Amino acid sequence: MKTYLVTGGAGFIGSNFVIYMLNKYNDVKIINVDSLTYAGNLENLTSVENNPNYSFVQADIRDHDAIRKIFDENEIDYVVNFAAESHVDRSISDPEIFVKTNVLGTVNLLNIAKAAWQIGDDRYKEGVKFHQVSTDEVYGSLGETGFFTETTPLSPHSPYSSSKAAADMFVQAYHDTYKLPINITRCSNNYGPYQFPEKLIPLIMNNTLLHKDLPVYGDGMQVRDWLYVDDHCKAIDMVIRDGKVGEVYNVGGHNERPNIFIVKTIIEYIKENVDSEVGEHMIKHVADRKGHDRRYGIDPQKIKDDLGWYPETTFEVGIKKTLKWYLDNKEWFNNVTSGAYQKYYEKMYKDK
Repeated sequence: MKTYLVTGGAGFIGSNFVIYMLNKYNDVKIINVDSLTYAGNLENLTSVENNPNYSFVQADIRDHDAIRKIFDENEIDYVVNFAAESHVDRSISDPEIFVKTNVLGTVNLLNIAKAAWQIGDDRYKEGVKFHQVSTDEVYGSLGETGFFTETTPLSPHSPYSSSKAAADMFVQAYHDTYKLPINITRCSNNYGPYQFPEKLIPLIMNNTLLHKDLPVYGDGMQVRDWLYVDDHCKAIDMVIRDGKVGEVYNVGGHNERPNIFIVKTIIEYIKENVDSEVGEHMIKHVADRKGHDRRYGIDPQKIKDDLGWYPETTFEVGIKKTLKWYLDNKEWFNNVTSGAYQKYYEKMYKDK
């Protein structure tokens, strides 16, 4: 039985990965570590919390003693690092916490994994691997044509993407310098169940249901490549198991859409299925985000050629599944949109 230390596994993508793995395999053990910040939610994991192969530890990836204790008490085969501050707007407001968590936290994990796994100079236990989950934002912005590949130079434009690029470079450096077995995956915009409503799709859906303004940055023509979260989880699983050590793999959905298209799609879905009173009159264009990248697009050819992965979920199918999930889980939605989120929302959008 392989043991996975999954960090940030109570957040959006991390919790989906934990559920995906435990539903797919009977011979894996998941130790889920999360500090439970505003975006970490144990309600995401109720379907697996009683699984005998699952356990949860509340800890910060920057806490050396807490993370080392997990390694001391368990034979860890894989580290899968989802733990990160991930919202660009928050990074603009408070860059320092992004450095502390995304960079220093990753380096702490690397040091502990290296110490636990190393059995000699440049030699490690058989079958171990450190997997860094990253983002296409580290590449910067594209023009109207072309795609990011694994050889695209890193050119981050926000404090968030800069912190992720720095973390990636440390992970790569630990492989190049110490021969630590690693992989890095860089994904496009994920969507699906359990996403905290500071991100576009759940934010717009929540506001639509509440008949609140639908804030759209600038003209709304920023283009993103949308990747259904289960497809992403499948890609990570395949890279951990079969990816060549030391390699970077881009994971994209080939589902490019402008932000304004996403907003109008959600409006139309709610209008047809829930509330005929909603409409595009609710859209409110607000001042654009500082340094807002215009377009991201991922070329996933390498992971397709090397591992046979491809995005199975079209945007048309995935968005309906996602919106239906939120409608079917209103209690979860109500719980995460109370308290601290409301204060943050007011701060970010009230005066724009």
